[in-house]
Amino acid sequence: MLCPQCKDGANKVIDSRLTESGSAIRRRRECLACGRRFTTKERVEQELRLMVIKAGGQRVPYNRDNIFNGMARACYKLDISDEQLNTIVDQVEESLFANHDREVSTEQIGLYVGDHLRRLNQVAYVRFMSVHRKYQTVDEFIEEVSDVRVRVSQDSPDQQSLFGEPARAEP
Repeated sequence: MLCPQCKDGANKVIDSRLTESGSAIRRRRECLACGRRFTTKERVEQELRLMVIKAGGQRVPYNRDNIFNGMARACYKLDISDEQLNTIVDQVEESLFANHDREVSTEQIGLYVGDHLRRLNQVAYVRFMSVHRKYQTVDEFIEEVSDVRVRVSQDSPDQQSLFGEPARAEP
């Protein structure tokens, strides 16, 4: 592992601990040349064997950063931390590797992500799905927002809706 400051390869591990529900190891290292401390993460290379089938039919190796970046764009200027997004990526990966052996479509990945984002933040969910589903008309978009509003009222009738209208109590 090269030091990010001086690019020397000699370093020692100061601390190791499991992270991300045991799916990765976080190592704290110290460069023996310049003394700088830095953090590295190790994870099992199972991601490399999973291929993603894109909408156009091309197959590309799975890359968890693509999921994180897509969610980060959807969560722009919302009160959602990188830690929360990483947790969702971990949960999506867990589902991917449990349910798909060698290939998975971007459509399926988007559904996994959307399911988690809907529970985290309704606005982030609508933003993400508007890109993922490639709405062609405003009516399709309005239908998705209406669906989110209905699900929220069914899941938690006391929670405020997507557009700030108070939830109606059931008689």
